[in-house]
Amino acid sequence: MTDLPKSLGYNVPWSTRVIRALKRDRWLYLIMLLPALYYILFWYYPMYGVTIAFKDFKPKLGIPGSPWTSQHGMKYVLQVVNDPYFWTVFKNTIVLNVENLLVTFPAPIILALLLNELTSTRYKRVVQTVTYLPHFLSTVVVVGMLNTMFNSTGIVNEIIASLGFDKINFLNDAQYFRPMYIGSNVWQSIGWDSIIFLSALSGLDQELYEAARIDGAGRWKQTLHITIPGILPTIIIMLILAMGKIMNVSYQKVLLMMTGSNQSVADVISTYVYRRGITKADFSYATAVNLFQSLVSLLFVGVTNYISRRTSETSLW
Repeated sequence: MTDLPKSLGYNVPWSTRVIRALKRDRWLYLIMLLPALYYILFWYYPMYGVTIAFKDFKPKLGIPGSPWTSQHGMKYVLQVVNDPYFWTVFKNTIVLNVENLLVTFPAPIILALLLNELTSTRYKRVVQTVTYLPHFLSTVVVVGMLNTMFNSTGIVNEIIASLGFDKINFLNDAQYFRPMYIGSNVWQSIGWDSIIFLSALSGLDQELYEAARIDGAGRWKQTLHITIPGILPTIIIMLILAMGKIMNVSYQKVLLMMTGSNQSVADVISTYVYRRGITKADFSYATAVNLFQSLVSLLFVGVTNYISRRTSETSLW
């Protein structure tokens, strides 16, 4: 067999092909450079700090100079596993995030479906603007609003008192911590998170709706048999990504909402890591807790992705 001509790009060293590709698409690679540097510097490089969990970390010695712990480097990992309070905050984290996911995940999907049914463009834009705005409020502002509205003299308790009922101590009663946390999350995220579902809805084939109307399908049947199946791949991908955050709770919000009375349910892994790592300077133990948290999150993502791949054609990998 005769050799193929080199002019077609065959038999060219890979280094030459790489150089040619860099020259040809140099502007695209330049655009990609800043995001790549961001992830390398702030996401991948800090992974080296995970080794602190297996060392007796001393800030003055740095990570490389700090000695490895006893018990084959598993000293702090075993401490985490044998710490009863860790399992308390672990349970609080799971319960809070599962309840939060059950409420906040379907909320933007429902909002997107409702907005998709609106015929008035002006009203649709007003609703979108009103629901988007809370996303841009800082956590401190949101918690400040909660404290103002739900304290003993706040508007919520004033309404309750005007109806003849006793005022409720929302801010210090442990049973109200999760509803307040989840409710404020829905208010903040529902509009912003609905954007991706609205984008998926805009890409649906309108001819399917026309065919359904000809067959006599109403709006409800069109939603069940066309709209929801059409955006189902997007829903599944977003669910898998959400499962990766099942162990992550915004420690700023919890820290600002937490009091001595509701700490039994409010204390989560992120606030526990903050106290042990920053307040008590127990860096190795805090890193071991954080490592355990990351591994559990990875497990959730893997299991969800596996189930999705086995039951549907949609998955991350």
